[in-house]
Amino acid sequence: MDKSYTVPAQTRIGHVHLKVADLARSLEFYRDLLGFEITMMYGQAAFISAGGYHHHIGLNTWYSKGFPPASKDGVGLFHTAILYPSRKDLAIIYDRLRSAHYPLTGASDHGVSEALYLDDPDSNGVELYWDKPKELWPSKTDGSLDMFTKPLDLHDLLKEIT
Repeated sequence: MDKSYTVPAQTRIGHVHLKVADLARSLEFYRDLLGFEITMMYGQAAFISAGGYHHHIGLNTWYSKGFPPASKDGVGLFHTAILYPSRKDLAIIYDRLRSAHYPLTGASDHGVSEALYLDDPDSNGVELYWDKPKELWPSKTDGSLDMFTKPLDLHDLLKEIT
């Protein structure tokens, strides 16, 4: 096997499919609060997207209806990361969350991005973020990334929409 192979730069992660306990409750979060649109219902599954894509997120209760959340200490998905196109878009979703009194689990500046962290109704981790322009990404003297985690100034973020 050729170990020098690297994934093409145009490769993207297309969607995530989540097992949920209550489909209606999950749609209240992903559709009604975050603003995703339903592209298709398929029995006990919903497919939702932004901008008319076939689906960015699948939600289903095929094996999980009525079950409790997965253990935080077990293996599995750490979080789903949803990339917003601009800092202003991140500010808008933060304002929606704040207005709905939806709790955050964190808010960070990583140098390359700014992110809001929260849990969906099934305790699946969700990261809402935007990438800073690549030319602003911090780097070490050897050219490698120098990411960090600092508190995100939420008051400053809201200035994007006020």
